[in-house]
Amino acid sequence: MAAKNYTLDKFRNIGIIAHIDAGKTTTTEGILYRTGLSHKIGAVHEGETTTDWMEQERERGITITSAAVTCFWKDHKINIIDTPGHIDFTAEVERSLRVLDGAVVVFDGKMGVEAQTETVWRQANKYRVPRICFINKINQTGGDFYKSLDSLHARLSKKALPIHLPIGFEKDINGVIDLVDMKAYTYKDFTDHELIVGDIPADMADKAKNARQLLVESAVEADDVLFEKYLEEGEDSITVDELKAALRKSVLTGEFYLVTGGDGRGVIVEKVLDLVNEYLPSPLDAGSIWGTHPKTGDEVERKPDDKEPLAALAFKIANDPFVGKLIFIRVYSGKVSAGSYILNTTTGDKERIGRIVRMHADKREDINEISAGDIAAVVGLKNTTTGTTLADVAKPITLESIDFPEPPVAIAIEPKTKADQEKMSLALQRLAEEDPTFRVHTDEETGQTIISGMGELHLDIIVDRMKREFKVEANIGQPQVAFRETIKASTEIQGKYIKQSGGRGQYGDVWLRLEPNEPGKGFEFFDEIKGGVVPQEYRKPVQNGIIETLDGGVIAGYPVVDVKATLYDGSYHDVDSSELAFKMAGALATREGVKQAKPVLLEPVMKVEVTTPEEFMGDVIGDLNSRRGRIESMEDRMGAKVVTGFVPLASMFGYTTDLRSMSQGRAASAMELAQYEEVPPNVAQEIIEKRAK
Repeated sequence: MAAKNYTLDKFRNIGIIAHIDAGKTTTTEGILYRTGLSHKIGAVHEGETTTDWMEQERERGITITSAAVTCFWKDHKINIIDTPGHIDFTAEVERSLRVLDGAVVVFDGKMGVEAQTETVWRQANKYRVPRICFINKINQTGGDFYKSLDSLHARLSKKALPIHLPIGFEKDINGVIDLVDMKAYTYKDFTDHELIVGDIPADMADKAKNARQLLVESAVEADDVLFEKYLEEGEDSITVDELKAALRKSVLTGEFYLVTGGDGRGVIVEKVLDLVNEYLPSPLDAGSIWGTHPKTGDEVERKPDDKEPLAALAFKIANDPFVGKLIFIRVYSGKVSAGSYILNTTTGDKERIGRIVRMHADKREDINEISAGDIAAVVGLKNTTTGTTLADVAKPITLESIDFPEPPVAIAIEPKTKADQEKMSLALQRLAEEDPTFRVHTDEETGQTIISGMGELHLDIIVDRMKREFKVEANIGQPQVAFRETIKASTEIQGKYIKQSGGRGQYGDVWLRLEPNEPGKGFEFFDEIKGGVVPQEYRKPVQNGIIETLDGGVIAGYPVVDVKATLYDGSYHDVDSSELAFKMAGALATREGVKQAKPVLLEPVMKVEVTTPEEFMGDVIGDLNSRRGRIESMEDRMGAKVVTGFVPLASMFGYTTDLRSMSQGRAASAMELAQYEEVPPNVAQEIIEKRAK
């Protein structure tokens, strides 16, 4: 392994992101092979890949957890995170993008932009991550660089321009024309060990000239001096170095995306690596990170420099069978040494770093320290979770954490034997530590353990991992939808709790105003007490009573969300009032108030995109309608029909299997949580009655 020190401008922290099956993992494999980290390219379908190292990933041919690998290319050190493409594991993409400086977006050249591509693109926009686009599989039957580019323009951004044009079509593809130096880079076989540099084929000269002109025009717009020079002296006056600098400037602002294409297994990934080095940001380009002082709340800046105080973010937890809990961290400033103490600013605890390991997927290399701009895993931290800030003990800082969606699917799970009981709770706790979108709770009424996740596949993998990694055998119930309750009207209600039982009694009296909150805003509490009619020390217990009642549900036992509660009046007794009495008064008022405020059930509604051959179009639409779906659009894309609609999650269990049999295995679907919507009254009544039993 290269032991030399790399300056910060030679660091690249990048993610490989895409729709499921676009070829992210294969492209990462190609990169590892080209940079000398692996001696062969692992095939996803044969379960040989480096970054898909979990048994479940190898069996299913999909990526489930983000894998971190470090490689070296032309004097640059590149930390790569290969992220999952399946919507159930979207949190893995979210937390990876939070700590990365740049990304390579991989497209399936046979499909163009797919549903999940749009999701990861939006996630990258959210974190303002500069990216380059790699159109993969254009060498396969149906692969088309230009059609894919059109779909990129139509669905993601008009500001995506080719920096390379492919030479050949489908199986005859054998290289690219580089529009910056106007040279052809070809290969005889994709496994060749180097590209042959030569002149542009005569039949592509005009196409390359026009594409370059467009590229230069777009690049010089970002630089006033260069723009003037271009207007006065023409395209030939712009040197290669000036063009590269202008393009880099545009890519770093996130206003411009460079596009290339090829076969992700082959020698052509060397051109992708060159683009990563030349155009994606280093930690220096990414600049300072801002956080807050945990005690004062003041804004604090940390520059990407190892002489600054430490600021690092834990973005992923993994349980390693050999070293225990691995915490992946991105260091923004300062440095961390093995054996040193750090401050966990989320909990306020001082913790000691045991070991630091550089990860190559599931292989580890011990290192002594990790400095600003780098990514590695640390061992030995107890209370660190995803989104935790690790900081200098003397100069604390809290960085913005990572938000994760609420999981919409739940199943009941129980151990098969008494011996599995204890092992199961430990396994679920470990898995919940690793995955912030996986939740575990006990249903108070039935005593059952309920696990919640982002989808059927997500929970399937969790149960499978429990079985293999923790040797726990379990029975699972049918998937259940995580319904919610909310209110549609406002009400004012009194809650009075009085108890006399000889000696000191209990007395709590409150008036609450309950109002609907904006969707997604959650619960908010306001205190409008004037003149001490409810003493200060009893107001927090009132709030706790409200929260507990809302969490337990009122009409069907599902959590009540998006409610504003205002405490505006009440009374107390000098002797009999207590925190418990006011908590009970808050609970009583909430329970009664919700019933009066037009309570309704909410259900998760999924955005569903189905890609199907035309002959099955009618069946697909009819089936979605029968599932209470509403069709939003129908369009042609890359020779297939694409149907987009919104369907309640409750109707979508087992949909993939049904779609397969409906279309002779030729249609595919993708879905993601769109929003929570009100359940129709007749369906709501059925759900409430079922819960009452």
